[in-house]
Amino acid sequence: MSEKNDLQVTYVTINEDHLGQRIDNFLITHLKGVPKSAIYKLLRKGEVRVNKKRIKPVYKLQLEDVLRIAPIRVAEREEFVPSKLDKVTRLENDIIFEDKYLIVINKPSGMAVHGGSGLSYGLIEALRVLRPEERSLELVHRLDRDTSGCLLIAKRRSVLTALHEQLREKTMEKNYWALVDGQWDSKTKNVTEGLRKNTLKSGERVVRVDNTEGKPSHTRFKVLERFNECSLVQASPVTGRTHQIRVHTQCKGHPIACDDKYGDEEFDNSMRKTGLNRLFLHAHDLTFYHPKNETTMRVEAPLDKALANCLVKLRANKT
Repeated sequence: MSEKNDLQVTYVTINEDHLGQRIDNFLITHLKGVPKSAIYKLLRKGEVRVNKKRIKPVYKLQLEDVLRIAPIRVAEREEFVPSKLDKVTRLENDIIFEDKYLIVINKPSGMAVHGGSGLSYGLIEALRVLRPEERSLELVHRLDRDTSGCLLIAKRRSVLTALHEQLREKTMEKNYWALVDGQWDSKTKNVTEGLRKNTLKSGERVVRVDNTEGKPSHTRFKVLERFNECSLVQASPVTGRTHQIRVHTQCKGHPIACDDKYGDEEFDNSMRKTGLNRLFLHAHDLTFYHPKNETTMRVEAPLDKALANCLVKLRANKT
């Protein structure tokens, strides 16, 4: 994609990375900081033209299309992300793999993947500060705020599209480690309860099992290690519903340790005695096909100190 300015009018030439993308979605990404309402207004008024012609928001970009974008004030996202903030700069150390096409990062627990809901910034905004030269950084998938582990970020739209296709075709393998209450039955290898998302008046999202109106959901489970009062399990989500692993473990009577939404208070208090102060859910490893290198990649995210120390103490107390 090439870009030039002419008296504040911006001209953008489309390359293969944006081939087939809707013009409205392209502008939402390209004009970072501009409200969606302002972008649709630009399109309605003909202030964005493709090859000198007016187009509709659903227009799909073609190779070598030339976009003319009228002058518009852009609120820079970076204003909201303190570039010298320790939490942001430490993300450099959390990068597991990076090439010119994608990043795999070990997302810290407690950091949202994107801003919103009262948060001025999240991981993707922070990465855009750390990599200002990368104009097309986008999340391939998401993790809950309190979940740590492998998170994929695409640097090019063509890579994003290819990885999204792997998610749709269920060829990308994601394995999570979760510490759950009680002794997980080894025979329970598949949990398929339907899940329904509800939004409370406070805006909080809560997911419940609903096999009538809920969305079809599937998680595979395997016991990794047993302790006196809990089990370390591997959870492999086949579908990607909100809070899926957390609700699927809960509905089987084995909530995850220190889950403030779906957990068991007595179990959580017991686990806190080991020093655990966060949700014990970690995206441990990720296997996917690299769309540019054409190789199968497996990446693994190490446990943070809180999770690793918890396991050390549970092993020491095992009888």
